[in-house]
Formats: sequence, C-alpha cells, structure tokens
Amino acid sequence: MLTVLTWQVAVDGPLLSPDVRLGTAIRTSAIPSVPAEFFADLGNMTVALPILAATLAYVTWRTRHWLTALAAVVTMALVPALVSPLQLWLARPGPPPMAPETGFYPSGHAATAAVAYGLCVLLLREVLRERGHAAAYGCVVVNAAVGLGLVRQGYHWPVDVIGSWCLAALLLYCAAYAISRSRRRSSSGTPSC
Repeated sequence: MLTVLTWQVAVDGPLLSPDVRLGTAIRTSAIPSVPAEFFADLGNMTVALPILAATLAYVTWRTRHWLTALAAVVTMALVPALVSPLQLWLARPGPPPMAPETGFYPSGHAATAAVAYGLCVLLLREVLRERGHAAAYGCVVVNAAVGLGLVRQGYHWPVDVIGSWCLAALLLYCAAYAISRSRRRSSSGTPSC
C-alpha cells in the first residue's frame, strides 16, 4: 500500500483526484476546529517524544530490557530519516491553506504520532498484560483523530496521512520483532546489554 500511494503521489496519479475531493470535504466539514487542532498537535514531536521518552524510561526501569529501549529509540529515529527525504523528493503540494508550499507526503506528524504511540503500546505490552488490547485500541483511536485533525485543519491531504500510517506500520512491525527477540533473550538468561 505504501508503494502504491507513493507511486500515485510521484506520478500525480488518478488516486489524487478523489484524495483532493475527500480532503476538501473534510476541511470544509462541520468538524469543530478546536478539537481537530488539539488532535493534530498530538503529532508534534514536542508532544509525542516526551510521552514516548517517559514510557521508555518507565518500562526500562521496570524491566531492565536495554535492547528493547535501543530498538524503540532506533525506530523513532527512523521516522524523520525516512519521511524527510521522501517529502523532499516527492514535493507534493499541500492543501490550499498551505499551498504553494511542498513536501506534504508522507505526513511527518501522522508518522510521528503513529510510531511514538505505537511504540508506547509495544513497550507497555508486558507491563499492561491483559489491558494491552485496550491500549492498542486506544492508540488506533488517537491516531485516527490525529489524522482527521491534520486533514480537517488543512495541514495534509488524506493520502499523506494514510501513507504515513503505512510507513509507521512497517516500522512498528520491525520494532515489535526486535522487542520480542530482546525480551526472549532477556528471559532466557542471556544478558540484554
């Protein structure tokens, strides 16, 4: 899906016309601006990174899984390392309030929120145990609200947000694999670092 969306943005493909129509409909809808701005702001690094850092510190202190912490830090660092070059290369124009600026695909805010809050759920999975599913559902709802807020406020088109979610899913899948290997290594008695 990430490849298809990126290709559509790169070649100004036919998927972008319905994307613009949907984005315009959301931007001009009756969705209240104040809550939309609040949720859009949850994708800012200044909000998401401190939440991830606090979660990371707590879980590392509780579990002493240092490789888990390293996997989370590397995963989060990959967000700007992957998003920024794509934004420069594709130079997608933003919605009318942001135009003629470019560099809107993929959304850095949507990717930051999805990866940071997704990592929080992955890290807390062991601590939360049976409540882990509720945290995962909460993460999905928060990220949907972030994406809707970004589109409603005219910061991004829907495809920008969906592409970021696809990228985040790939990064979180890799992080989950690394974290589970780290935890298995720790539980088998092998020092984690």
